[in-house]
Amino acid sequence: MTNHSESTGPTENSDVTEQKAPDCRTAHDAQVTLRTPAELADALPYLLGYRPEDSIVLVALHDRDGRGRFGGRARLGIPASRDDWEPAARQLAHGLVAGSERRGARPAQIVAYVCQEPAKGETGREVMQRLQPLAQFLRTECGTLDVPVIEALCISDGRFWSYCCPNVGCCPDDGTPMGLPGTSVLAAAATYAGLQVRGTLRELRARLLPWETSAALEQEIALDTAGTALVPRILDDAARADVAEETLRLAERVLTRFAAAPAVPGTLPADLRDDALLTHDEAAQLILGLQDRTTRDRAAAWMEDDDAGPALRLWRALARRCVGPYGEHAAAPLTLAGWVAWSSGDDLEAREALAMALGADPDYLFARLLHQACNEGLDPETVRRCLRAERAEHAEARTEAAAATDQKKTPAAGKDPSEPGSRRRRRVRIRGGADGAARPVRAEGRRPRLAPRRPSGAEGSTRPGAPAPGGTRAANRNDTRHGPAPTGGTRSGDDGAAEDS
Repeated sequence: MTNHSESTGPTENSDVTEQKAPDCRTAHDAQVTLRTPAELADALPYLLGYRPEDSIVLVALHDRDGRGRFGGRARLGIPASRDDWEPAARQLAHGLVAGSERRGARPAQIVAYVCQEPAKGETGREVMQRLQPLAQFLRTECGTLDVPVIEALCISDGRFWSYCCPNVGCCPDDGTPMGLPGTSVLAAAATYAGLQVRGTLRELRARLLPWETSAALEQEIALDTAGTALVPRILDDAARADVAEETLRLAERVLTRFAAAPAVPGTLPADLRDDALLTHDEAAQLILGLQDRTTRDRAAAWMEDDDAGPALRLWRALARRCVGPYGEHAAAPLTLAGWVAWSSGDDLEAREALAMALGADPDYLFARLLHQACNEGLDPETVRRCLRAERAEHAEARTEAAAATDQKKTPAAGKDPSEPGSRRRRRVRIRGGADGAARPVRAEGRRPRLAPRRPSGAEGSTRPGAPAPGGTRAANRNDTRHGPAPTGGTRSGDDGAAEDS
């Protein structure tokens, strides 16, 4: 704020946000008043729903009868290169203001935050000084849009600094210590309302990242082995439907197993429990089977009621199994995890999972559409209705198939089942995917991504039977490995294989 002795007025969280945060009003709709920079700094985790790291955050303020009201939030990671700071500030400011205008509520003012922990040998004050040009870019870009920044705070090393107050008595050079977590006015209101602040985004992403343990090699071998058996069948029009049914039946069995498992406290123990419930071969079959878009869309129907919890756990577990050169295969389970999280009301995990899916495969259409819809605060019920209709269609098709099988086993009296006229005509269905586009089973002639991407000529293969370093292997429909596996990390390069959206 330009005047630290003045109040910004009673504030409350908006239900419609660029980055949706928990509503910190109590059950009696009591308002929380934030009067000082210290209270604004302490409020940030409650505005976002997590504790930001290496982040630029803008929070909109709207004028309502002379009182400030929190509106949309927008966040970006701090770019490593200073040359990218000004474009990042412009992108964030325009995104927040444009998003608010789409909802008919242009911000009156903005509060800006830059959050970063000191590097080794660096102090919090040095972080504040280093990030000062970034804070100035934010103030300039918001001012260009006629939305002034009334406060810009740097949070680092358990302290905060104001870029808008030159008063040393109010804002000392060494910064002001942050209050103890959970002791602010907003923290008390959030606790009363039953809201919790989750950990950091780094902790959230860790639940979705591929393994880096010794078990990763075993999982990679299982994926290679499953690919040898499954890829030719998936590429075969006649066998693809059978693979889809096998994949979904296996997923149903694993979901039942997950649902029956006893609960354990803590995210890490819970993830380890789920990892133990899923074998390498099961994970490999599910990961490869979900590369088919139709199979993925049918799996997305496990999105609500008692299905949602076990499904989200399964999709997280599968994302963790997309190891080594199979990193791009994570786009499918990550997208499913993001979808179930969004459908269940967890916008934070939804955005992170969908962003990671696009990181694995930037052209993954389902992830791109869901990410945009989630960021714009749309209602997921539209997608749920589409998936419910598709699930009902598949249930009807299974019923018809079962009736046809019974009819073949019991031919009509006086009718020779070998006669041509006794054969049942197969119905060809045009199915609509979760992205709303009607299509047959194989849309636009595109094939799912099945083969892992491996750097050509990589040395140090860890897979038994891999070709010698620098060697090549002819690619064909029965061999999905295009070269020796790298010793670790993600794949690079582009093998030009067709990708599924």
